[in-house]
Amino acid sequence: MTATKTQFEAALAALVDPVTGTDYVTSKMLKSLTVDDEGNVEASIELGYPARRRAQAVGERVGEALKAAGAAGVTVNVTQNIIAHKVQGTLRVMPGVKNIIAVSSGKGGVGKSTVSANLALALAYEGATVGVLDADIYGPSQPTMLGAHGTPVSTDGKTMEPMEAHGLQINSIGFMVGEDEPMIWRGPLAAGALQQMLTQTNWHDLDYLVIDMPPGTGDIQLTLSQSVPITGAVVVTTPQDIALIDAKKGLRMFEKVNVPILGVVENMSVFICPKCGEVEHIFGEGGADRMSADYGVPVLGKLPLSAKIREQADGGCPTVAAEPESKAGEMYRDMAMKVAGAVARLGKDYTAKMPTISVTQK
Repeated sequence: MTATKTQFEAALAALVDPVTGTDYVTSKMLKSLTVDDEGNVEASIELGYPARRRAQAVGERVGEALKAAGAAGVTVNVTQNIIAHKVQGTLRVMPGVKNIIAVSSGKGGVGKSTVSANLALALAYEGATVGVLDADIYGPSQPTMLGAHGTPVSTDGKTMEPMEAHGLQINSIGFMVGEDEPMIWRGPLAAGALQQMLTQTNWHDLDYLVIDMPPGTGDIQLTLSQSVPITGAVVVTTPQDIALIDAKKGLRMFEKVNVPILGVVENMSVFICPKCGEVEHIFGEGGADRMSADYGVPVLGKLPLSAKIREQADGGCPTVAAEPESKAGEMYRDMAMKVAGAVARLGKDYTAKMPTISVTQK
């Protein structure tokens, strides 16, 4: 007896996608499924995350599930469609930018900028169009880390063209001032400058814009969190208690302004001796796990403390750009896919479909 379309759909409803953690039917990733008279099945799967290096594996898993359900032959078409997801409050998604990911830390020195750069590179490596906004206005480091140099130009006299490096679109206050020139600005001025950089940069059809936020929870961070349409936030910490105390404050700030927390990244989690292989938890152990349990947010990754990671970032070619298939590169890529999966699970943005109401006086 030939299996029915309903049986094949049931098989895919029981199959969980490894990136989103949801099945292909209820998540609406299954776009179509047809069965011919001979029992051959053709299915179309649309993934809401970067799928350049994962589409084949997804197609194989779906095909195996359909064959196990009784398909005589299987054709699976897997495509990628990263959509814009809803943002906080009454804010609207920015033109040219589908999703904004804020990377934050409660304190400096935890490697937030290194995580931001490698997150952006990993999302691009997996198949997304990605930009980076360096919002750390008092200590802009992305131009150095990403090896981007020069000054943004304007083609229309109104907006700036982003700089480009390693396939990323980038903007930073660091492109506009000298390396040794301090930004002696008060909070409102700095926040206003960052909003201008965000809205007046001509971002080109970005799937994700990664914002390297300033450390802490002060005026600049609060202003950005309330006025920038953020899809979700990633909180970076180290395992040590003093970093966790501040990271929790950053997490709570995003909660108060209704920005979804995508998860926590534990940076400098472990040091592995390059000579003897001994594992040392220099900054403590289990901090991100405790934070995850306390606040109900996932741990996106535990990244190593490594001289090579630091050297690659200082040299303008971060780990994912320099060695994407290395062990450290793989860890960053796994983290990035967890971030992309968390974004894909969020609600769709409908503000673009809302009518614009104008009042005129006759």
